Amino acid sequence: MKSFENYQLKDQVILKNRFVLAPMTTYSGNDDLTLSDEEERYYHQRGKEFGMVITAATAVSRHAQAFTNQISAKSDDYIPSLKRLAETIKEGGALAICQLHHGGRMNALDLYKDQDIVSASSVKANRKNAVRPRALETEEVYQVIEDFRQAMIRCIKAGFDGIELHGANTYLIQQFFSPHSNRRSDAFGGSLDKRLNFPMKLVDMAMETRNTYASKAFILGYRLSPEEYEEPGITLDDTKVLVKALSDKHVDYIHLSLGSYKQSSVRDKSQDQPIISVLKPYNINHVPMIGVGGIETLSQAKEALSLGFDLLAIGKAALSDPKVVSHILNDEPIKKVIDESSILPKPMKERIRQWSYLKQGGYKVI
Repeated sequence: MKSFENYQLKDQVILKNRFVLAPMTTYSGNDDLTLSDEEERYYHQRGKEFGMVITAATAVSRHAQAFTNQISAKSDDYIPSLKRLAETIKEGGALAICQLHHGGRMNALDLYKDQDIVSASSVKANRKNAVRPRALETEEVYQVIEDFRQAMIRCIKAGFDGIELHGANTYLIQQFFSPHSNRRSDAFGGSLDKRLNFPMKLVDMAMETRNTYASKAFILGYRLSPEEYEEPGITLDDTKVLVKALSDKHVDYIHLSLGSYKQSSVRDKSQDQPIISVLKPYNINHVPMIGVGGIETLSQAKEALSLGFDLLAIGKAALSDPKVVSHILNDEPIKKVIDESSILPKPMKERIRQWSYLKQGGYKVI
């Protein structure tokens, strides 16, 4: 049985345990998009429990902002805020990973004056009240890559242990990989190989930036959504190619964004293998893989490891129970009531009240 303690992610990098705080949007930054005191308390508590904490999606530029009061890394003015965030996570012994993000066509409307909603192509998302984005010009794509680079440098200066490229949950990086949102005819779209160009150029940029500004211990992770519901949309066959490409690049981890750690295909109901079992053979260099979704007990954590995951991310349970890792490792029931003792920022707690799937999972907000 794999041990839950002292997991070696890479040379010179050891996590105190295999549990990861899943990146979850807080909607709770200050109005100037800096870290709020409430967010700081939330992250400080989770840093005591988890081996690694991945922050909420952090906007790499002004036009990357997707949510109200989203943490930002859009200029050097935000380095002090990012430093506070990194330090409060690390004080508890966790590694601090900043998730770098651009919302693309999924950005909420009217967040600021002269908002420019962009994507790989001028194709609306399949959601209520979606707007038609402006397709990025080729030279603008390179500017977005530069925006990610500058945000990464700020994270390094702020003291983060690593960054995660948010290539999941229908945001901009995924929009370039998706045949639904990417109908381009330049080097960044068309064939599957060309749709891979944007995410791979981001990975190459991150590798080069680490070599210039950080040590080899600095962590480079990538989060992806294995499938899309849209037609045309990302399939598991597409994602096999993406996983192999990421493994070839020797990123430090691959983070699968799933509803359940043992989830099978949502597109092909005849395929009942867990997605991790389908994708694992394409991880040819054995890059550590993070699973997420429904891990609430010790037996579930053991099952997730047995399926092939190396690290286990926790979302919902980490919102309700600030001592969730201790409870799981001690084989004790987790706390499913979200209350004052959960130590959540108030705006985040109010958003959570609207999540119907929390009630379905036995969670309650009071």
